[in-house]
Amino acid sequence: MEAYDRNIPYNNLPPLPPATELYRDEDVLNKLMIASRLLAELKGLASTLPNQSIFVNTIALREAKASSAIENIFTTDDELYRSLSFQEDSFLEGPAKEILHYREALWEGFNRVASDNTMTLGTIIDVYRAVKQTRDGIRPYQAEVVIKKRGWGSLVAETVYTPPRGKGVVEKLMADLLEFLNDDIKYPIDPLLKMAMAHYQFEAIHPFRDGNGRTGRILCILYLIQKQLLDLPILYLSSYILQNKDEYYQKLGGITGTLMWKPWILYMLEAVSQTVEYTIDKIMRIKALMEKTRAFMLDNKFPVDKMNIPKFFEQPYIRPKNLLSEKVKSINTAKKYLSQLETLGMLAKEKIGKEYIWFNTDLMAILTD
Repeated sequence: MEAYDRNIPYNNLPPLPPATELYRDEDVLNKLMIASRLLAELKGLASTLPNQSIFVNTIALREAKASSAIENIFTTDDELYRSLSFQEDSFLEGPAKEILHYREALWEGFNRVASDNTMTLGTIIDVYRAVKQTRDGIRPYQAEVVIKKRGWGSLVAETVYTPPRGKGVVEKLMADLLEFLNDDIKYPIDPLLKMAMAHYQFEAIHPFRDGNGRTGRILCILYLIQKQLLDLPILYLSSYILQNKDEYYQKLGGITGTLMWKPWILYMLEAVSQTVEYTIDKIMRIKALMEKTRAFMLDNKFPVDKMNIPKFFEQPYIRPKNLLSEKVKSINTAKKYLSQLETLGMLAKEKIGKEYIWFNTDLMAILTD
C-alpha cells in the first residue's frame, strides 16, 4: 500500500470489505452478538406501541439534535420542541430550523428505502439535499475540498484529511460503496459490520461539499431498516457519538492510511448496544406513562373515549388542533379538554406568540434526561 499523505486527495482509498483479519476476531464477534440481540429486542418492543409514531417523532428529533450538535449546531430541548409544535409556521429560524431539516431528511430517506428496499445514489443525494436545503449534488471534481483540524474554511488550520478528487473518482467510489451495501451474495457480511464499514467509507469519500457527517449518520439508520433489523428510524446513534466525539474522530482517522479497522468496528458496535439500551428504556418509560395517564383520566371521570391518548405522547407540546378528530370536531372543544387536564395537573399551559399551547411535563422529563 502506498504511503498516505493527508495533504493529497485520497484517491487510493482501499475498497470494501477490508481483509478479514483486520476486523473479524473473538472481540468483534462477541460485541456483534450482543448488539444483534439487543437490536432484535428493540425491534420487537417498538412493535408493541399502540402508535409507533409516538416514539418515532420524538426519538427522530432527539437524533436530529445530537447529530447537529456534533457539527456544532446547538439548541435547547425547550426550543426544539416548541419549534416542532410550530414547524409548519414561518417563524422557524437558526439551529431549530436546521435540526428540523435533519428530521425531514431522515423521513425522506426512510420513505425511499422502505419503497425501494435498496440503497441508491438518488436516495443518498435526496437525504443530503434535505439536510442542507440545497439543490447541490455530488461535489464537482474541480472542487478542492479539504478538511481542516478546526473545521472548514480556515486558511491557517492544519489539514487533517483531503478526500478523493478527480473526474469520475467520487462517482466510482460511491458506486462501489453501494454495491457493497446492496449485494449480499458478493459480500456476505453481517449488516451491523457492513454498516460500520460503510460509514467510514462514506465519510472518507466525502461526496458532498458539506453535510457529509449528518448525511452519513442518517444512512446508518436507513441501512438497518433496509436490512430489516429495524422497522422504523428509532436508533439514536448520534447521542453516543456526541458523548464520545473525540474517540469517534480518532477511530475514523485510525483507518485512514493505517487500516486499523478493529477499534472502529468495536466502537460502532458499542454505540449500537448502548443506544439500543437507552432506547428500550425510553420506550418502557413512555409506555408506563401512557398507562398511568389513562388510569389517571379514568379516575378523574375524564371522557377517555373521546380522546386519542397516544396524541399526548407524539411530542411534549400540544396544540388544540392536534386533538381534532371525529370525536373532537372543534378547536374550542379541544381547548376545553386541554384546560380540564391542566386543572387536573396533567398538562401545563404556556403562551407562545398569540396562541396558548399545553405541554406534557412528564413526557418532557423522560425525553430530556
